[in-house]
Amino acid sequence: MPQKIWKACVHNLGCKVNSYEAQAMEQLLEKAGYEIVPFQPGADVYVINTCSVTNIADRKSRQMLHRAKKMNPDAIVVAAGCYAQTAGDAVCEDGTVDLVLGNNRKKNLVEALEEYRKKRNPVSDRIEIGKTGEYERLRIYSASEHVRAFVKVQDGCSQFCSYCIIPYARGRVRSREIPDALAEIRNLADRGYCEIVLTGIHLSSFGTDLPEKPGLIDLVREVSQVPGIRRIRLGSLEPGIITREFAQSLSSIPEVCPHFHLSLQSGCDRTLVRMNRRYRTDEYREKCEILRSCFDNPALTTDVITGFPQESEEEFQESFRFVSEIRFFETHVFPYSRRKGTRADRMDGQIPEHVKKERSARLLALNLTRQKEYAASWAGREIEVLLEQEENIGGTDYLTGHSREYLTVAVPKGPGAGPGDIVRVAAVIPEEDLHCNLTGNIIQ
Repeated sequence: MPQKIWKACVHNLGCKVNSYEAQAMEQLLEKAGYEIVPFQPGADVYVINTCSVTNIADRKSRQMLHRAKKMNPDAIVVAAGCYAQTAGDAVCEDGTVDLVLGNNRKKNLVEALEEYRKKRNPVSDRIEIGKTGEYERLRIYSASEHVRAFVKVQDGCSQFCSYCIIPYARGRVRSREIPDALAEIRNLADRGYCEIVLTGIHLSSFGTDLPEKPGLIDLVREVSQVPGIRRIRLGSLEPGIITREFAQSLSSIPEVCPHFHLSLQSGCDRTLVRMNRRYRTDEYREKCEILRSCFDNPALTTDVITGFPQESEEEFQESFRFVSEIRFFETHVFPYSRRKGTRADRMDGQIPEHVKKERSARLLALNLTRQKEYAASWAGREIEVLLEQEENIGGTDYLTGHSREYLTVAVPKGPGAGPGDIVRVAAVIPEEDLHCNLTGNIIQ
């Protein structure tokens, strides 16, 4: 009698690190002989890689676990990741979940499923995440994107911002050994991935816990030497890592993309104090100036929280002015969302939701203006584009991709170029809505 082929799906919630880990779990299952299927009725195993960054994220995680069980009451439902870590006891008592895997335990997914099938008793595999120094070794062999791969090289955070639960969900800083990361990146390069995005929970602290104390720049240099890797992007950085020496070192590595996400959260110093952020606006401005002096028109992007507890209209206006003056290419705007277990959740002066949303709307309008301005600064210039996919837009066939600055660019499809190619484009502002920042023709 033929052996049953188990059908499994992995559904991810949350950040790029979570996405990487979800891909790694999916590939662990695939390697073990599971058939990977979409998140819909009919699977034998549902793995929900949960998020716990806000109360809303907790609720979404619970909802997805319940939805999975409704899709197939006989299926094995696995809660993995941050919500499984922070609310593990409640998850176990829920009755919906059969298997709980906290952070640093995702690598055990296949073995945990085998144990559950033998005993048919709920399994909870969690550790005291704040006490471990072990970096969980996960690896991907392919990525969801065709030419770009995110590679996790760091986990945990020791900053303890007042609004953030992540140090409790992810533990303290832990870094991946450089040879292990390089082995994964070489394999991805051999499979045709030419752009690597280095990511982590607190990427700026990479290496601080390793015996040799390598810095992020050391890792970048090593990655740049991998044959086939033509672009390197960095995930979110803290302003403190940006020194003139660091920026000049990065600019000397041709593979490094001039696209930097510097976490801000507020452009008001008084709010930054309440957030327990480790920098002030003068320092942040200086870091942006350093990057702009070392790179040609780099794309600077950031995150901003609106309506943090006790944020007055005056403080918001101060933050708005600062964001406007820095002239980011892109600003990701988030209304403050409470998270139980954090100091900010216990603060007086919680801001009404309608005020948070109104302030967010003002920043989002500014963001649209700045996006167009930055794209316009490249019009009339040659720009390097990594072509990623073919798209039909308004009846015309285009090749679309990203510049080194992560501008989206569409070029008319023609002979001699296709996905995976890096081309030079004479950039112009689109005359019609092509859902891109720039268009243009390939320079032969």
